[in-house]
Amino acid sequence: MTNSYPENPGAKGPDGTSQEAAKAIAANVSHLRRAAMAALARLGEATPLEAVAITGVSRESLQPRFSELRAMGLVEPTGARRRNPSGKRASVLRLTKRGQEVIAND
Repeated sequence: MTNSYPENPGAKGPDGTSQEAAKAIAANVSHLRRAAMAALARLGEATPLEAVAITGVSRESLQPRFSELRAMGLVEPTGARRRNPSGKRASVLRLTKRGQEVIAND
């Protein structure tokens, strides 16, 4: 698997575990990105965990897709931040105009 992030899932670290996880999720990435974008379309704006809560998809599978979508120019931060259940503050995201067009054509 070539590492052409964000088109392909990213991987970190030298031990190979992250690379194996990226390779394993690659076949489902398009579906997961669409689910993330659909959640933002439905909510208008949300933190990644708020979007995860309405999709039924695991956080581990969906949350990294938001970083990919940001890198692809389909999702952007609103500038707001909200607390997650963990107490940490997270960026609130929304679809870009391009992201809205992609969802409308799906």
